[in-house]
Amino acid sequence: MTVDSFKFLPRLIAFFYQTTDRQPEYPIPWTPLNKPLAESKFGLVTSAGLYHQEVQQPFDLVREQRQPSWGDPTYRVLPTDLPKDRIGVSHLHLNTRDIAADPNIVLPIDRFQELVKEGRIGGLAKRSFSFMGYQGYPPDASPWKDVYGPEVSQMLLEDGVDCVLLTPA
Repeated sequence: MTVDSFKFLPRLIAFFYQTTDRQPEYPIPWTPLNKPLAESKFGLVTSAGLYHQEVQQPFDLVREQRQPSWGDPTYRVLPTDLPKDRIGVSHLHLNTRDIAADPNIVLPIDRFQELVKEGRIGGLAKRSFSFMGYQGYPPDASPWKDVYGPEVSQMLLEDGVDCVLLTPA
């Protein structure tokens, strides 16, 4: 799958972004799993810009095209029993054709349901979450840290999730 994170940017700006070194502001957190996978309930989170067609608004790509340094920080809640043909993709920095054909590429709901049936994991949460991973340049993760991350975290806790698979896009 071809990824073009700079598709809608002028060449000079794309070159600037590609050649600028940025270090993460915070260390990547790690929390060890304290029980076997067969007893653990999983939550799924993706940054591929998925949304529930005809129910939810897609991520705001129009604004991003007008303001290439901005990225939509909101999230969408997707039921894990949502039929694949009802899942839309809204992301300017990915080739979305393959994801639209099979959302399991970035949100492996079917694979995790199989793992539950096989008894390899304890369960799958009833809802999954999607963000649109591009957050502009320089990226501003403060809405994720201050608002949306805590909201999604709380819902995952309410769902009894023990661990989360994050599929970055």
